[in-house]
Amino acid sequence: MSHMMRAIEISAPGGPEVLRETVCPVPVPGAGQVVIRLAYAGVNRPDALQRAGAYDPPAGASPLPGLEGAGHIVAVGAGVTRWQIGDAVCALFPGGAYAEYAATDAGQVLPVPAGMSLKAAACLPETFFTVWSNVFMRGRLQAGERFLVHGGSSGIGTTAIQLAHAFGARVFATAGNEGKCAACIQLGAERAINYREQDFVEVLQAEGGANLILDMVGGDYIVRNLKALADDGRLVQIAFLQGPKSAVSFAPLMMRRLTITGSTLRPQSDAAKAAIAAELEAKVWPLLRDGRLAPVMDSEFALADAGAAHARMESSVHIGKIVLKVGD
Repeated sequence: MSHMMRAIEISAPGGPEVLRETVCPVPVPGAGQVVIRLAYAGVNRPDALQRAGAYDPPAGASPLPGLEGAGHIVAVGAGVTRWQIGDAVCALFPGGAYAEYAATDAGQVLPVPAGMSLKAAACLPETFFTVWSNVFMRGRLQAGERFLVHGGSSGIGTTAIQLAHAFGARVFATAGNEGKCAACIQLGAERAINYREQDFVEVLQAEGGANLILDMVGGDYIVRNLKALADDGRLVQIAFLQGPKSAVSFAPLMMRRLTITGSTLRPQSDAAKAAIAAELEAKVWPLLRDGRLAPVMDSEFALADAGAAHARMESSVHIGKIVLKVGD
């Protein structure tokens, strides 16, 4: 393995055109880390936020974009016992996955599920870590509960629909056109609400309210989500496509015992991410191996075309996951 690699850097904060190919040193694993030679990297909304200058990497992380990918381990740091050189894995990264090689903490690495391609496996970590930690760990979704996910055709949405359905919840999703709504139904939603034509608050209230809502929209959805919740319902916020501020009366929280929570994955500790990884491997990886779940794939771009991949993601025409092909 050579000491230099191809990677995509953010040349300056801005639009998709600021992503450009560069050459930089191959990372060396620190204690407890592994270095992975990537075959594919997943493209995610936080990558676009970082590119725009709105989401700095955590201290010590690579300044390169890229939070997930799949490939083969080429180096292991001191104290790593589980992984060996040559293992086929997918992983969550603190940054740096838009590159031929990237380093991450060994606790954030998972085996490629048996029978799954590296391309599909590259799409698992960011969305599955996010959905599992927010919907099941933080949101405590139970079988039989009514679950509403906004942006149902996104990478997060398609994952949340499948996981909630697999664990016995009743799933409702919002999406912006009939094709996206049809995709949500196919993945396990019992109702897909075209938000351009129907009010999700009315739909959910008619069903008795949502026990749990996963939202990445924010803005005026915050107040509407609270109206759409059942008594004792929970709202979990994971992003703000429409902004983080809203005027909210807290009286209904008391009267109806509502919970508002949320999280973002990237700043959490290695230990917290390892705990999520362990739950995923125990509870979700068997479903992936059995073919009961699979990432919904939208499109593939060459690493050098990362800007075009970002433009597609930000146009919101995609259904499911966008990947960059990095290796051979």
